[in-house]
Amino acid sequence: MCEFNQTQVTHIKLLGFQGLYKYKILIFIGFLLPYLFILSGNILIIIIVETNDQLKIPMFFFLKHLAAYDVLMTTSVIPMALDIIIKEEGNVPLAGCFIQLYCLAVFGYLQSFLIAAMSSDRYLAICKPLRYSSLMNSHVCSRMIIGFWVLAITLLSSELIELFQLNYCGLNSIDHFFCDFGPLVGLSTSDTSVLILQDFINSTFTFVFPFVIIIITYICIVVTILKMFSISGQRKAFSTCSSHLSIVCAFYGTLIIVYVAPSDDSSTSMNKYRALAYTLVSPLMNPIIYSLRNHEIKRAMKKLLSNIVTVLPMLLDRNCGVA
Repeated sequence: MCEFNQTQVTHIKLLGFQGLYKYKILIFIGFLLPYLFILSGNILIIIIVETNDQLKIPMFFFLKHLAAYDVLMTTSVIPMALDIIIKEEGNVPLAGCFIQLYCLAVFGYLQSFLIAAMSSDRYLAICKPLRYSSLMNSHVCSRMIIGFWVLAITLLSSELIELFQLNYCGLNSIDHFFCDFGPLVGLSTSDTSVLILQDFINSTFTFVFPFVIIIITYICIVVTILKMFSISGQRKAFSTCSSHLSIVCAFYGTLIIVYVAPSDDSSTSMNKYRALAYTLVSPLMNPIIYSLRNHEIKRAMKKLLSNIVTVLPMLLDRNCGVA
């Protein structure tokens, strides 16, 4: 309960980019264009994987879900950020802040699990090729996706319950463009030590443990590739991992920027600029990486574009004939 001279917080005021709003058109464009590219690029990947029979394999099944999580994660943040930039501040119900934080965390957790699953897929394909089809098939992949959802929701639901039980009195302003965990918990007048410890344990399990799995699987992959006698076989094996390795670097690189890089506590506004790394930069990198580095995606994309070029004039001629 709040003290008699304090007001119970019901809405959170998001300050956005105060001091920079004279450039708000440029900031708005700087958010909108990458967001549109993230939407179009990842949706295109989903369509290509879903409509191309040659891509009906576990690696691209996981890629399709990764693209979907990128779209959902950025959509949970960027539209609100665009509204805040235009209005020069945001006013969000406290419950709405909790929901946004929960969605953002769920999709972040799912991405971490999925990237580790993709490394396991590469490990089985290269190190256990004879058993690959039995160990990694459509049924196993579907169960993994369901398991990831259950695990992410279970871990984060307990944190959400703790957040709801905290008291928020007096101050309600956050120097951010969305409801991030640290600034939101910092507003609470309750003891947050248990919640912070719980978040640390969950984050360690969700991000560090999958990263260890990725490191171990790639050590095994490198050892197996180096044992190959054929140079062309080694190059082919490495090329099948290059796109995934790039995504690993992009994903964990942004986490290092946000959580590991030293920060000045007196300059908390830096947190919102670092948050751009995982809300815009990482989702922006994934479609670029797979469209430039993956030969199967490039061939499927060229085939899709050629089909569109072939069919579009026929549709236009038919419509003109009807008119």
